[in-house]
Amino acid sequence: MSETFTEVFYDAPDKLTLYGRVYQPASETENLPLICLPGLTRNSRDFHELALILANHPATPRKVVTFDYRGRGQSAYDHEWQNYNIRVEAGDILAGLKALNIDQAIFLGTSRGGFIIHVLAAVAPQVLKGVIFNDIGPEIVSDGLRQISDYLSKSKNPADWQHATALQKAVHGKAFPALGDADWDRFARAIYRDDNGKIRSDYDPNLLKTLEGIDFSVKLPDLWAQFELMKDLPLLVIRGENTTLLAQETVDDMMRRHPALQFINVGGQGHAPFLETGQLPQLIAAFLAGVDLRAD
Repeated sequence: MSETFTEVFYDAPDKLTLYGRVYQPASETENLPLICLPGLTRNSRDFHELALILANHPATPRKVVTFDYRGRGQSAYDHEWQNYNIRVEAGDILAGLKALNIDQAIFLGTSRGGFIIHVLAAVAPQVLKGVIFNDIGPEIVSDGLRQISDYLSKSKNPADWQHATALQKAVHGKAFPALGDADWDRFARAIYRDDNGKIRSDYDPNLLKTLEGIDFSVKLPDLWAQFELMKDLPLLVIRGENTTLLAQETVDDMMRRHPALQFINVGGQGHAPFLETGQLPQLIAAFLAGVDLRAD
């Protein structure tokens, strides 16, 4: 239990123990809850600052829920690493929603979280009332994923928190000139965990096996068919101007297929933008308020 959120442990469909956080507004509200889904190796801590802002927003407070996928953060590791896939993880999210008695919500997905939202659009469209994609779409750039795979395969455990921050800044600094020292420190503390005095990446190393064998020289499979299932939903796409994963051409195609789609290009950031920085919390809050009105 935290002063700012409630910790929730629940069972996946295969009984693996999974973890989530619930940020409750100070008073009762009928505004739709927001479900935040992190990237490939990331966890619920990525959304902590944003969740605090949105849960306590002066005009449109709302419940915010963040999840750790299996094998990440405080969720249990899976002995079958093949279960680290977006279909299984989508089922885990649905189990989490059921455990929290949430029937409908707005979903925010960073990177892999956006892929999971595409799966939800196909298998459980009734839960989606609006969608925010953070630097992700139905199609990604193969070379961008290769860069992520290379970085993860070569990553080392830092000696201390100062070293952890320096490592992240060294790897990602060129793509994120807009960030300050406090941002980098927060970034490092979301990626790593303190394991009895040793700083470790906060995910199951077997997760990286899912990237082995991918042919990055060819176009990766896309999710355009699933994206089309969201044509009647309010959509917001956030893209880092220096991203290597989400091409502007893909965003343009998304906008052609979904003319009401809203788009934010984030200067000075890459993959994926820090949603608690700059004007992003206010812009996200405004989008969420619009979804609330449409849902009434």
